[in-house]
Amino acid sequence: MTDPFGRTIDYLRLSVTDRCNYRCQYCMPEEGVFKRSHSEILTVEECVEVARAAAACGVRKVRLTGGEPLVRRGVPDICRGISAIPEIEELCLTTNAGLLSDFAAPLRQAGVDRLNISLDTLRPDRFAAMTRRGTLDQTLAGIEAAQRAGFEHLKINAVLIGGFNDDEIGDFLALTMDRPWEVRFIELMPMGPCAGWEKGRFLSSQVVLDRYPALERVEDSGVARRYRLPGAKGTVGLISPISCDFCAQCSRIRVTADGKLKGCLHSREEIPLRGLHGAELEAAIRRGIAQKPERHHLSQGASATPRSMNQIGG
Repeated sequence: MTDPFGRTIDYLRLSVTDRCNYRCQYCMPEEGVFKRSHSEILTVEECVEVARAAAACGVRKVRLTGGEPLVRRGVPDICRGISAIPEIEELCLTTNAGLLSDFAAPLRQAGVDRLNISLDTLRPDRFAAMTRRGTLDQTLAGIEAAQRAGFEHLKINAVLIGGFNDDEIGDFLALTMDRPWEVRFIELMPMGPCAGWEKGRFLSSQVVLDRYPALERVEDSGVARRYRLPGAKGTVGLISPISCDFCAQCSRIRVTADGKLKGCLHSREEIPLRGLHGAELEAAIRRGIAQKPERHHLSQGASATPRSMNQIGG
């Protein structure tokens, strides 16, 4: 299905929980956020039903997000249900990998095709300071478990933050030399706790190219501009929602853990899906696609959404 601006919408990001085992500084306050009761969150069956209805509307790729999806009870069951939908060609999951040691094999067996690992620093002290909960060793152990389970082409997502990890760009690039991974640098977006941070912390992804001119352009993947170091097995992706917004190429819709459809991460508009079934549910999803906004307005200031990222799904 296409939206009013001619974009083919074939990608659903489905949040299965708003809870997280970390408290990353740019995402959540240290004390955490208001926790919705379990009765307010989509059930396993509802998650699968939403994915099935989205597939009937043309969605071919589903990504499970959170919060941290692995804290959600029954996530392998959700994966099994969605991977069994004939129209779904790819099922992915984004995780901080802190719990992945126990879940990597079950996720693979449940039909997950690919994992994205959120990892903003390769230094243990910085990792502890940023996440306020986790350890780098836990994440690295989770990555190793993912490889053993057969997830070879991992994507490592690093949010670029001035004064925090911009001196580690070279260390991240080195990960691509001997591994078929894609390290992706994502521009920090002014939403949630970081909306009021000083401007120097918001870096353009261009800094990666400026500092490492040896990077060679290769074929793009979705909204990521992709590059490769000479001789590297893996690639480097730049995701630039602010400096080079990709709204014209956006192919996604989002459903929050409490069952609201959002046409854009940064918009206020939401369409409730809970309680809808069959043709009614499909009609609501089609309405959401038809109302998808043309673009966000981050260049003019902070995100318009009243929700934090963990409440929407990263």
